[in-house]
Amino acid sequence: MMPAADTDTRMSGSHRGPDRTILSIDAMGGDHGPAAIVAGLAKVAAKRNVGFILHGNKHELGPLVAKQPALNGICDIRHADDVVTMEDKPAQVIRHGKNTSMWSAIESVKTREAEVCVSCGNTGALMAMSVLRLRKLPGVSRPAIAVFWPSRNKMGFNIMLDGGADIRADEMDLLQYALMGASYARNGHGITRPRVGLLNVGTEEHKGRAEIKAAADLIEDAARVADFDFIGFVEGGDLLSDRVDVIVTDGFTGNVALKTGEGTAKMVSDFLKEAFTATPLSRLAALFAMTSLKRLRKRMDPRRSNGGVFLGLNGTVVKSHGSADATGVAAAVKLAYDLAQSNFNEKLAARVAYTPGDSHDAPALIEKKEPSGEE
Repeated sequence: MMPAADTDTRMSGSHRGPDRTILSIDAMGGDHGPAAIVAGLAKVAAKRNVGFILHGNKHELGPLVAKQPALNGICDIRHADDVVTMEDKPAQVIRHGKNTSMWSAIESVKTREAEVCVSCGNTGALMAMSVLRLRKLPGVSRPAIAVFWPSRNKMGFNIMLDGGADIRADEMDLLQYALMGASYARNGHGITRPRVGLLNVGTEEHKGRAEIKAAADLIEDAARVADFDFIGFVEGGDLLSDRVDVIVTDGFTGNVALKTGEGTAKMVSDFLKEAFTATPLSRLAALFAMTSLKRLRKRMDPRRSNGGVFLGLNGTVVKSHGSADATGVAAAVKLAYDLAQSNFNEKLAARVAYTPGDSHDAPALIEKKEPSGEE
């Protein structure tokens, strides 16, 4: 953990305007530093009634905020002495991280000053700190990270979890992921009846590890009560397809798939660039194809689907990619805003409940009336 500067303070409370959604931002995490984060916040503030609590070095953040007219009067800067680096170990941060911008950002959600926390920082540290400060929802054994996967669906993406919160997952964990993922798809993204698939090495019933086969039976039974469609096993090729909305897997597999997809997208982009700049004739062809190439680049741009959501906690945390620029940060902050507007976490907690006792007992899905009266 790195020191930020001296102590103190905050700006005015003017960020709390009428009906304004307040978001808590770890402004020191990420590869591009506070400048990219503040620029991303300005993009969102220009179009939404939002206020921010920024956590970090006030001497760096103050001038950056002052340069953004869209942020005038809607930011409260909370000084934090330390910063969680990408090299810090989660256990180290838990023991010594109380003075970091990340800890402070999560604390604002814990105290209900803000509705959602957003950070570009160290994923392991952010998850560990979030579990420690916000605690898990009753009955949730392992929180999960839900991430977007570009696909042929109308929304342009599928939801996959776990994206790397925990490398292990037994059949009960996979069932919880299915329930949380379905609720996230429904309440966070308006998919009335989500289609849930379980990632496996094949679609045949006899394939896969024992815990995956057991999870399939549990999810199929739960789907009848929890109002989603279980389509059975899906394969790697289905990650990009339009036959599924939510893909369930363990964090090890999910994270490997995610990083592989990101690397493949970059390689395809590099290959296209090389192909269209190789010769004078190919550069001429690129001019004629410019509109189509821009459309393709926009559709494949991972920055526009940036933001993984920590599911299963008493509070909402959005993890932005560490390498996100202003556009990527804006996408994660927009996601946080939309989740806050939909009261997502309250609906998630109300929808899925478990019987007390051993976490490996059969789950009881209890239908409760949601805060809004409907999902």
